[in-house]
Amino acid sequence: MEKNFSARTHTSNKRFSLNNLLGEGSFGSVYKGKLSDGMNIAIKVLNLQVDGAFKSFDAECEVLRNVRHRNLLKIISICSNTDFKAFVLEYMLNGSLEKWLHSNNHFLNILQRLNIVIDVASALGYLHQGYSTSIVHCDLKPSNVLLDEDMSAHVADFGIAKLLGDGDSMTWTMTLATTGYMAPEYVLQGIVSTSGDMYSFGILLMETFTRKRPTDDMFIGEMSLKDWVNASLPHSVIDIIDPNLLRNDKDNDVVKECISSLMGLAMGCCAKSPKQRTNIVNVSAALNKIKLKLLKDIGRN
Repeated sequence: MEKNFSARTHTSNKRFSLNNLLGEGSFGSVYKGKLSDGMNIAIKVLNLQVDGAFKSFDAECEVLRNVRHRNLLKIISICSNTDFKAFVLEYMLNGSLEKWLHSNNHFLNILQRLNIVIDVASALGYLHQGYSTSIVHCDLKPSNVLLDEDMSAHVADFGIAKLLGDGDSMTWTMTLATTGYMAPEYVLQGIVSTSGDMYSFGILLMETFTRKRPTDDMFIGEMSLKDWVNASLPHSVIDIIDPNLLRNDKDNDVVKECISSLMGLAMGCCAKSPKQRTNIVNVSAALNKIKLKLLKDIGRN
């Protein structure tokens, strides 16, 4: 099946339509497609003219061929010729977390957002500790978190992921990770570690519940998303919450308490020293406790 699919995809490469374009990244574009059996798919076509595209393809192949987890985007096939390289991936009906957070015609309630970050933490737990070699994603952000028809989250885009081998960290030449989500030691020294992913997860956690990107215009000079959130804790958290989450006056106190706990957890993920950052096991446990308390408190109301 894979060989036939590769041939069909390669010959139809010029027919990829902008009408089917789902998104564009550092190394290529993603299109919506359909298999002969009617199954919807996403086709990630690499732009081989971009510096680093071949290395990105090899890195993504190495990760996607070996990992299997319900919260990682599933690979269906790999197409590779000398002048054409693509991944055939499962299609995510509800698009990215980025779209749901920052489009005016989309809304996620607090429980949906909490379930999404729990899913992302589950994926990171597998990458960091559930596989034979620790895998560092290196580019965790809302546009790389995709949502299926049930709003379950799937972490995608392993184009700059790194396999750590036997050590806890490694030094790597800076690649095209995204400004605002990168850990400081990665920016300054190219140090790759699972702690770097935890920093990115902390920023993602803040963005998910404040609806502020780390690159927002308000964060200039010395002020960052992390500083803004930290300054609100513990008593002024209402000032940073996405106003959409405060629509129901009856639950506002419950929402504030929940998000205060989440922002405290996010700050632990974003500690300046990698060794001081909360690891994924403790983060997952804390998120599930926060969810249980939220459900209990909403039930009381």
